[in-house]
Amino acid sequence: MKKRRTALLLTGMMLMSMGASVTVTAEETSKDELVIAVGDMTDGTYDACMGSTMYGTDIFYSSLLKVNKEIGVDPDLAKDYTVSDDGLVYTFNLRDDIKFSDGEPVTAEDVVFTFETIKETGGSVDVSMMDKVEALDDYTVRFTLSRPFSPFVRTVALQGIVAKHAYDENYAANPVSSGPFKVKQLDIGQQLIVEPNEYYYGDKPEFSQITFLNIDEETALSYAQSGMLDVVKINPEYAYEEVEGMHLETYATSDNRGFALPCIPETELSDGRIVGNNATCDPAVRKALNIGISRQEIIDNALNGIGTPAWVRFQNLPWANMEPGLEDGQVEEACKILEEAGWVDEDGDGVREKDGIKCAITITGRTDDLQRYNLAVALAENAKPLGIDITAEAADWTTCKEEGRLKPTCIGTGDYSFYDVYSAFSSDFADPELVSLSNSPMYTNEKVDEYLNKAMAALTEEEAIENLMLAQYDGETGVNVDLPYIWLVNIDHTYFVRDGLDVGDQMVHPHGHGLPIIQNMNEWTFTEE
Repeated sequence: MKKRRTALLLTGMMLMSMGASVTVTAEETSKDELVIAVGDMTDGTYDACMGSTMYGTDIFYSSLLKVNKEIGVDPDLAKDYTVSDDGLVYTFNLRDDIKFSDGEPVTAEDVVFTFETIKETGGSVDVSMMDKVEALDDYTVRFTLSRPFSPFVRTVALQGIVAKHAYDENYAANPVSSGPFKVKQLDIGQQLIVEPNEYYYGDKPEFSQITFLNIDEETALSYAQSGMLDVVKINPEYAYEEVEGMHLETYATSDNRGFALPCIPETELSDGRIVGNNATCDPAVRKALNIGISRQEIIDNALNGIGTPAWVRFQNLPWANMEPGLEDGQVEEACKILEEAGWVDEDGDGVREKDGIKCAITITGRTDDLQRYNLAVALAENAKPLGIDITAEAADWTTCKEEGRLKPTCIGTGDYSFYDVYSAFSSDFADPELVSLSNSPMYTNEKVDEYLNKAMAALTEEEAIENLMLAQYDGETGVNVDLPYIWLVNIDHTYFVRDGLDVGDQMVHPHGHGLPIIQNMNEWTFTEE
């Protein structure tokens, strides 16, 4: 039974982050309406051809396939599919009973139009491997690839399908929906109000409308404390606040944070740029740092204790290999490894050196992301007992990415495509001249490349994942012993949720605290306490 209550709405409150005031008159409302603040959904860029659904937050679109709660893939618009023996042809058979929010059927032509538009304009997902896409009939689509690419199933699962017949310059702000919700009202930069798509074929939303507010975290917390919000994203510094009528929900994630450890010596490039590091190019330094620091202490200091220690990039995802295992906090063992490798503090300044080279590295955190900067500072402090000098700097995101092969930046990872394993470790991205966070340590291992290439050419996800796990550790070699990165934490995603509101069985959240909670918003319910 739904509970009804008198909502305390936004009477005369200033939405300071908007640069404008929004006044909403208090009124009697049923609890089939929600007001939430979980991130900015108010920019009016809802064109699936231009925006990625990789983080599981697309409430307006359906895809050929969908990621399920076990992070596998299930049928969605497509009822089934086949892959040719050479891995180059994918054929999808669509359901014939699905409509857009304007009542028009979703057909193969809409799928073709969506992927051709992405191919032409460079859109939300990488389709560089797609040679062509064609409609064989109204409900059959065939993709031909230029090379075998096993993550293609994930590509189509993360790409919403737009309506060809309605696609125009206004589509981004008012899309024709095939997903559970459609746009009811949009005030750019202030609020988005959505309502159920009456033609949606899946679980129907219980709520008649849901309002997304674009407000800063402090304002959102004060609104929650005043009873004005039903769900609010809460970062670690506010997680222990008391909010009457709400409770804290914490969700497991694959939202990893860590730093590259350059695997090549400091090198000057042809254009004068410097990449690499003379300390972390030594495997002994990378291992000592990975086992010598205390991840829990770093989480306590940087994230108010909200997070799960992590030492592999893909923790909580099906392709994560946790072997051979790593125990941190081993300060004495780490110091022994460094000394045996020749890193000794000869001048007594607290920093080890070898052949006149300081065991030192500079790392960065984003100026617009306090968590990342705090992690950089906490890692630097935690490494001091090892005699490793880490300097933490703040920089804008563009600079962080441009300098990432000299000054490793705090990386945020975690999505539902296993292509991430390949881009993290393949030597295809190891070129020092490359300006990219893909394999920013410039790591190379021939055996790892062999497994990664087999994974990309696999005809099934099972075969692909098997090889991806071997690339991480095969019993002898792999990323998990070479340690080209230091991973610190899976960020726990925390929210205050209205008592009585059930946000359903949440999947492991991907990268990006905030919006992932709405991935199943059509399943949310409200019951009387």
